[in-house]
Amino acid sequence: MHKPAQPATLFSKPFLTVTHNVLKKRWELMQAKERQYEQARVDRVSQIITAQLAAAQNELAQAKAETRRLDENYGENTKVNTFEVDDRMETNAAVQQQKNMIAGQMESERILQDTEKRLRLLAGSPYFGRIDIQEADGRDTLYIGTATLMDGDDHFLVYDWRAPISALYYNGTLGPATYDAPMGRQQVDLTRKRQFQITDGHIDNMFDTNETVGDSVLQHVLGQQTDEYMRNIVSTIQKAQNDIIRNTDADLLLVQGVAGSGKTSAILQRVAYLLYHARNQLDSDQMILFSPNRLFSSYISKVLPSLGEKNMRQVTLAEFLGQRFEGLHVESLFERFEADMANLPAATQQMRRYKESAAFMDQVRAYLQTTPPQMLAFTPIDFNGETFFSRDEIQRIFAKLPAQMRLADKFLRTKNILITRLKKRLRRLALEEDIEDEVSLLDDATLERWTRDKEFTDPDAELHYLARKLVFRRYEPVYNAIYNNYFIDFYQQYAAFLTTARPAGISTAGWAEMIAAFTQHVERHTIPLSDAAPLLYLRDLLTGGGQNHSIRYLFIDEMQDYSLAQITYLRHAFPKAHFTLLGDRDQDVFSAHYEKEDRLAAVRALFRGGRISSHTLNKSYRSTQEITNLAKALLPDGGDITAFARSGEKPTYIVCPHTEAIAAVSREATALLQTNKTVAILTKTAQEATALYSRLASEVPVKLMSEHDRSLAPGILILPIYLAKGLEFDAVIAYDISAYNFGTAGSADVLYTICSRAMHSLVLIGIDRPSPLLRALPTTLYDYQDLRPTHAVV
Repeated sequence: MHKPAQPATLFSKPFLTVTHNVLKKRWELMQAKERQYEQARVDRVSQIITAQLAAAQNELAQAKAETRRLDENYGENTKVNTFEVDDRMETNAAVQQQKNMIAGQMESERILQDTEKRLRLLAGSPYFGRIDIQEADGRDTLYIGTATLMDGDDHFLVYDWRAPISALYYNGTLGPATYDAPMGRQQVDLTRKRQFQITDGHIDNMFDTNETVGDSVLQHVLGQQTDEYMRNIVSTIQKAQNDIIRNTDADLLLVQGVAGSGKTSAILQRVAYLLYHARNQLDSDQMILFSPNRLFSSYISKVLPSLGEKNMRQVTLAEFLGQRFEGLHVESLFERFEADMANLPAATQQMRRYKESAAFMDQVRAYLQTTPPQMLAFTPIDFNGETFFSRDEIQRIFAKLPAQMRLADKFLRTKNILITRLKKRLRRLALEEDIEDEVSLLDDATLERWTRDKEFTDPDAELHYLARKLVFRRYEPVYNAIYNNYFIDFYQQYAAFLTTARPAGISTAGWAEMIAAFTQHVERHTIPLSDAAPLLYLRDLLTGGGQNHSIRYLFIDEMQDYSLAQITYLRHAFPKAHFTLLGDRDQDVFSAHYEKEDRLAAVRALFRGGRISSHTLNKSYRSTQEITNLAKALLPDGGDITAFARSGEKPTYIVCPHTEAIAAVSREATALLQTNKTVAILTKTAQEATALYSRLASEVPVKLMSEHDRSLAPGILILPIYLAKGLEFDAVIAYDISAYNFGTAGSADVLYTICSRAMHSLVLIGIDRPSPLLRALPTTLYDYQDLRPTHAVV
């Protein structure tokens, strides 16, 4: 029997369905209107940018023309006859006026160039965020972009992402919020946060969110393929990263971040923020970044320019030490790692841990404070077989100085006394007849050059001047030897210090053997890496030199690769600098197998008494969820790592006989290159990379990267993992992940670092016997392919 239709009630299904459809249409219509409004605003702002850019380019062209005109006039003015005193004074005044005009014009040019650069940055994508706030005096809407943009009436069209109020976009959630402004902390009500993806003036995506950056934006950005340069992340900065970026107070800012957590990107945005925050007091030349290698330096080189800022100084530790040991080769971290893989006795590990500790640097300081003058390694200054200053004379000068003087002051005073005595001796030499005879033989060109800016009252005065000039030129090497501290042998002094510094637990014979090895290295013009920092520290404390007081901010990437002795020395070498240290304890490729110290706690102890701020980044954004889950499973504390929810294919682990390894690598690399711009084949050592390249080069187009390379390139690359630190690739092939290469827990950090370089695809190739590190993991984390004959499977 048919039931009559029931009338629709407030909660009946037909009523709810109709209501839902009506609300959906209403929402879609509202969204369309909002998008239309926002696109119209983008169009209007883009037109303003185009107009301002054209005006700036026109003004810049005029400024350059004016500069050229002033340069030409300056050249003409310098040709004016200056024989008469009055004419000369008038000409000098005109020339100085001309110089001032040129300097002012060049400053105008620089300002216009900066304006043009800023407008070019905004063109195409003028902003990426919008916030609506309610303040006591009304409601306001602000748009956030990579740089400031104002209209002709000085109204803000775009706020720089570094402006104080822009912090609301990164830190605030809807509702009551605060931000720091020049006049103090401000309270507002954040009523809307909107995010845009704008390309070539067109809104590709737009949505409102209560998060820092919505997952859809991150999915889009992180899903893109990488290239040879890192991109800036100002549109996707997370709250934890923003706290790092905007910290201006810390003497030491420590960032412990897992692989792919954006710690390096955050630090580069921090540099840009600091330059903006202290625009009138800080310049990029007052900052220095210690990079893990030259490839990394190139990889990050476009980030700051993309934000309108000049790159700061970048240097690797090897380059820094090499500059301070001019004429000697300092063992690099890479060279030592390769040697360690071949042989690293337990006694060597123990001595290295000691020599690279903060306590060892304290030993250096204590040694110099208690060393008597007769124990200092002074050396005579000889020239052309003649002794100018004997060791005993130098020692006597030093010993006669007040005992309460600082060691460095006594050394400097000794140097000045030697220079004074040298000058007196050379003046006496200049009075000898044979020198006057040599002066008479000087050619006209030399005479003209030496007396060009001099006026003499009589011939005798000119003769005495030329004689002194001749003698001082001849014995200039003696002066240079004193000036450059060649009257003391720092290497001998350091060896003498070592004889006093043997710790308990190391045999006398073993310590003596180490000292003898150091002496042999110096004779071959090389310095072991573990001796470099304490040796420089000894030299600087003794001479009072080696310090750079102009650097205000110092950044170290991959801090886990730096010994405490090296960090101690850098703090000494840059005494005015605020330090920012970032790293990942689980990427300790170089010393994880023997270094067990809690590095973060030890670093904090070095900066005891200063303002220390620590940050931890546990969320990994670089790799797909599947790659991150495999990588973190290799670590004892991997459960602390959170993977960003971007799905992809599971990593593949292929184990094959050694006879098929090259074919497997070639096949996988060729396949991956079809869908990826960069495919990196990563090995444990450079020796493995070179051997693999020699066998693979005839199979596929591949480039072997070394520590001397300065830039990446798309395609297939082969490189040892330590050169890939800080880098990321679309796809990674991990080569020879086998029992004999990755068979112990000590190599888990290396394997974790290799896996975490991959953004979208990861293939691991095992040879003959699979790595127990991987086989101990749940097989759900990767696809396993065993290509070995059945009888060979272990």
